[in-house]
Amino acid sequence: MNQKMISSSTTKHKFWMKVALELARKGEGLTRPNPPVGAVVVKNGRIIGSGYHRKAGGDHAEIIALKQAGRRARGALLYVTLEPCSSYGRTPPCVHAIVKSGIASVIIAAIDPNPRHQGRGIGMLKKAGIEVIEGVCRAEGQKLIAPFKKWILTGKPYVSLKMAMSFDGKTADCRGCSRWITGKKARAFVHDLRRRADAVLVGAGTVLADNPCLLPRPGGGRRPYRIIIDARGRVPGNARILNDAATSRTIMATTDLCPRARRNAWLKQGAQIWIFPSVRGSDRISITALMNKIGKTGLLHVLCEGGSQTAASFIRAGMVDEYLFIYAPLIIGGKNAPPAVGGTGWKLAQAPKLRFIDQKIIGNDILIRAKPRKGR
Repeated sequence: MNQKMISSSTTKHKFWMKVALELARKGEGLTRPNPPVGAVVVKNGRIIGSGYHRKAGGDHAEIIALKQAGRRARGALLYVTLEPCSSYGRTPPCVHAIVKSGIASVIIAAIDPNPRHQGRGIGMLKKAGIEVIEGVCRAEGQKLIAPFKKWILTGKPYVSLKMAMSFDGKTADCRGCSRWITGKKARAFVHDLRRRADAVLVGAGTVLADNPCLLPRPGGGRRPYRIIIDARGRVPGNARILNDAATSRTIMATTDLCPRARRNAWLKQGAQIWIFPSVRGSDRISITALMNKIGKTGLLHVLCEGGSQTAASFIRAGMVDEYLFIYAPLIIGGKNAPPAVGGTGWKLAQAPKLRFIDQKIIGNDILIRAKPRKGR
C-alpha cells in the first residue's frame, strides 16, 4: 500500500472514529461506574449501525450498533472508542458478539486501562481472524475515559477544579457578591460540565454565600450527586440543596465537630451524611479520606466548584487532575475580595506547578484548561 492510500485510509478512519466519539459523549454522566463508549458500524462508506453506552447494566455501545446493523454487519468495519470488553459482568463480553457478527475489522481509539483486561479483547479478536487497528484518535479516546482510568487504577475519582473569577483572580467582591462574574455562555459551559460529572462538590462557605442548586440545567437525564464539605455543620436545614427533589442525592461530608442536632436536621431532610475524622489540629476534613469514600461509592468524576478554601484543600492534597480557569474581563481588586484559592498559600519554590493544555473564548470570557505537572 503506497503512502497516498495509507493517508486516505487514515483520514477515513479518523472521520468515523470522531462520529463514535461524539456518540460516546452523549453517555457522559450516565454510565458510572462504567466509562462512556460510542460505536459505529460502517459498510461501503455508510453507517449501518450506531450506539452509545447509556447506563451500567444496559447494552454496551458495540452491542447496540451491531443489533442495528443485523446481518449487514458481515464484512463491515466497527469503530469503537474503547477496546471491547472480554469478560462477563452485568452483560456478556462484547468480543463474542463481534466475532459472531462477521465484522471484518475493528478500529479502536483507546485500550482498556484495566490491567486485568488490557489487550485481552484485542487478542481475542485477532485470534478469531478479525483485523484490529489501534490508536485512531487516541488522544480524544484517552480524554474521554480519563475519569474511568483514574478510578480503575487508584480507586479515587477524577477531579476537575473549576474556578470562575475576575481577571485579577477574585471570585466575589468585598461584600461577597459573586452573581454574576462570568457571562451567560460561560455559565452554560459550567452546566455542561455538571452534566458530564458524577458529583458536584463545594464547601459550606459556597452554600452559605450563594445558596446554589448545583444541578445542571437542563438536566438531560443527568442526576449528579451534590457533595458539601461542612466540617462544623454550618449549612442550615433550609438550604436549597436540602429542599428539592434531589435531596436524597445530597451528601453532607462532615466530622464529629458537627452538632448532632444539625446532623439530625440534615437526615430529616433526606440527605446522606458521611462522617470523617478531622485533620489533626484543625477543623478540616481529610480530603484523601473523602476521595477514597467517593471512589468506593462508584463515582468516577467529581466537579469541584470551590470556594477558595475548598480549592486550596484539594490542591494541597494533590487531588486535582484538571484545572478549568474561567476569567471574566473585569477587575475587582481590594484585599477583602476573596481569591480563587485561599488557605495559607505557598512559597514560590514550593508553589504547585501547572502546564496549560488549551484555551478558548467563551462569549466574553476566557477558558484556560491546565493540568498539574508530573511529579508535583
